[in-house]
Amino acid sequence: MSEERKGVGHYLYKHRFLILRRLSQFSIMALYIGGNIYGWKILRGNLSSSRLLDTVPLADPFAVLQMFFAGAIVATDALIGAGLILAFYSLIGGRAFCSWVCPVNVVTDFANWLRVKTKIHREEWQLRITRKTRYIALALALILSLILGMPAFEYVSPISILHRGLIFGMGLGWTMVLALFLFDLFVIKNGWCGHVCPLGGFYSLVTRPSLIRVNYNKERCTECMECVRICPESQVLHMVGKHSSLVKSGECINCGRCVEVCNDNAIYFSLRFKKEEVSHETK
Repeated sequence: MSEERKGVGHYLYKHRFLILRRLSQFSIMALYIGGNIYGWKILRGNLSSSRLLDTVPLADPFAVLQMFFAGAIVATDALIGAGLILAFYSLIGGRAFCSWVCPVNVVTDFANWLRVKTKIHREEWQLRITRKTRYIALALALILSLILGMPAFEYVSPISILHRGLIFGMGLGWTMVLALFLFDLFVIKNGWCGHVCPLGGFYSLVTRPSLIRVNYNKERCTECMECVRICPESQVLHMVGKHSSLVKSGECINCGRCVEVCNDNAIYFSLRFKKEEVSHETK
């Protein structure tokens, strides 16, 4: 029985950030459902525009940026809400929205899990798409917003469609979510979140100064490369096996999977201002 408990405890520890992420995603979704359907006053609206405790405005900064390009007059509440969200992720949380909040992440993670279990994840079987595609999609969303006079990405965003669908009913929205799932399953690993999503591209650009960072200590590393294999944005771990460093790229989604799989404790969450202290320890 003790061995079983030890096994359960070990499993929970090795998946601690994954479990916390799912709790975060489902809890936020439950609060939105409760606020919109049952009248709870904790969180109302949707990921584009909402209100916390019926007082604090929250807004998607990328959606507000599209509104600017579309020539719309943006309400003061939307500007304040976008500023609050932008400040939190850019100064503190990094690209955590993608792994701790976004409901699409659950869909794409499930597709990735199936790729591994069914051996569909072999590199030679997948389409080659540069990760810079998301920045092209970002620019295209802004250009189309300017031309069409409306926030272009918001009308086709799988994130908005899934989020609103879970609250008010999916309708034909399931077809887009299914298409995205099949895209990640059969076409390219981490295809939507890691290569195409313009919102992910936006947060990659604005979260570079963030305080919470993944840190790598080469002195502890045995170079098993498990962290690189499991990371959905493996390019951000380019220093592994070479030199100790913080993950400086804004493309890191702070999901913690690299931390969980590292048996050497060579990778861990840290704060940006502790960089010099870590560097001296590892010399």
